[in-house]
Amino acid sequence: MQHVSGGNDSMISRRGFLRASSAAGLLASQPLRSLAHAAETASGLVPGAFVDVASARGVDFLHQAPHSPRKYLLETMGSGVALFDYDNDGRLDIFLVNGAPFGDFVPKGTIPQKTAPKYWNRLYHQKPDGTFEDVTVKAGLAGFGYGMGAAVGDYDNDGFADLYVTALGGNRLYRNNGDGTFTDVTEKAGVAGSGWSTSAAWVDLDNDGHLDLVVLRYIQWDWDDVWCGPPNNRGYCHPDVFQPISMLVYRNNGDGTFTESAHRMGLDKPAKALGIAIADYDRDGHIDIAVANDSMLEFLFHNKGNGTFEEVGLEAGIAVDGDGRTFAGMGVDFADYNNDGWPDLVMDDLANQVYSLYSSDHDGTFAYNSYASGITGATLLHSGWGLRFMDYDNDGWKDLVIAQAHDLDTIRRSFPNLHYREPPMLLRNVNGKRFVNVGPLSGDVFHQRWVGRGLAIGDIDNDGRLDVVITENGGPAHVLMNRTPTANHWIGFKLVGHRSNRDGIGAVIRVDTASGSQWVTVTTASSYMSSSDVRAHFGIGAETVLKAVEIRWPSGIVQKLTNVPGDQYLRVDEPAKG
Repeated sequence: MQHVSGGNDSMISRRGFLRASSAAGLLASQPLRSLAHAAETASGLVPGAFVDVASARGVDFLHQAPHSPRKYLLETMGSGVALFDYDNDGRLDIFLVNGAPFGDFVPKGTIPQKTAPKYWNRLYHQKPDGTFEDVTVKAGLAGFGYGMGAAVGDYDNDGFADLYVTALGGNRLYRNNGDGTFTDVTEKAGVAGSGWSTSAAWVDLDNDGHLDLVVLRYIQWDWDDVWCGPPNNRGYCHPDVFQPISMLVYRNNGDGTFTESAHRMGLDKPAKALGIAIADYDRDGHIDIAVANDSMLEFLFHNKGNGTFEEVGLEAGIAVDGDGRTFAGMGVDFADYNNDGWPDLVMDDLANQVYSLYSSDHDGTFAYNSYASGITGATLLHSGWGLRFMDYDNDGWKDLVIAQAHDLDTIRRSFPNLHYREPPMLLRNVNGKRFVNVGPLSGDVFHQRWVGRGLAIGDIDNDGRLDVVITENGGPAHVLMNRTPTANHWIGFKLVGHRSNRDGIGAVIRVDTASGSQWVTVTTASSYMSSSDVRAHFGIGAETVLKAVEIRWPSGIVQKLTNVPGDQYLRVDEPAKG
């Protein structure tokens, strides 16, 4: 990794940081290149090439999802994954969230306990040879309760990534000690929460330089024993049976403690929330929040810039689908897929509902674009959970990768054309205008049927190609290494805030190339109950040097770099002033 000091010029110095492989390393697989070329010639598309290396690399995780005759809704949900470099060695590590046992009848107020190691959450440390070792015990991250999601952010600005884990019945904040271990500081910090928490996001809501914490909750539910379905065939209840519940918002006090402030900030609207993503959708300099809700209106919280938010989903055009109907919103991402400088929004849902793509109209509203983009035809019979925009072949256009499966293991009894287990989906972005499913051409993993749930992206081997980790409900984790043959170039940025939060979360990076500009909002959030690599990644096609880079920090500082070489991860420190 190279380093850029604070300032407006691209003063680049080598300071011992890891530098990723150059473009030459991207061309190592000539047999794959030949196969990809043949597929491209036959279909007019450029497929990916992904290989699941979880078992070979030592990631032997198996998610525990007990099932009972009472069909508790919890059984269907699965859990998330976090990709982050917890020890600052330049290599991404993998944290996986796990379930816990419960009986056939569970009394109200029960918090499931992790009674055996198979129920532990797991942290896998990546070694220099690319294999992983289980360091859960050493790190102190076995966890509590029935785990759901993970969110990564450096809340105390000490340079080490901290970890928040959501669960049913009690969340946990783990402070990174910087020596390979974590300390549970939940009670001191005041962020335990209550109820059934799902996704969470670290984001500086008030631009004071400290990351705040937004924690979603799903429904008002406490092992409610509700019979749904005919008398002789009990099934899982629809979310409509249960009441919504508001999210929790913890404002960072800057001293290691937090104050719950959802009501004060206007973020306490009752929801059935599963996914969260952040971006400045109206480009007013304040970060906004999108929330994917299950079977009710989707939410968009506009940051008013005075410490409060206003929910504007209906007015903005993202609350319902193109036919004015609600849907089972689960995964969400907020990114500029058509390179026009304005963040767009995508949410997935259950089969027969189609995934929803909302394109920014540049005025604070969105147009429903699933039909014109081809997403409707590609997704009608599929059910999506974790998803992210990612440029898998570095051509400069953000593609979509989606973890899929239905929530009902008996779905084929009612709908023979649908499936409980599904392959993941890879949708190629064609010049920002349409998406085409290239999964069937992109490796055996896209033909395997999984109970997909969480999904995180990041460059695990630092070769400039984004990799993917997918979790299953009651199944193994999958580490999908990106082996796509391509001559395209790339660049990644690791921001270090000083007036802004240390991670630079909420910063907007623009890169300019001869073929146009691209924008990325720095975040670890999005997807479904998962946390991705904080480094901002750009595919830059044939470019080898970026003529201009602009970084708009959360503090308001604007930093400009020129003549930045590609094919590297570049550390950029926030300057004292713009």
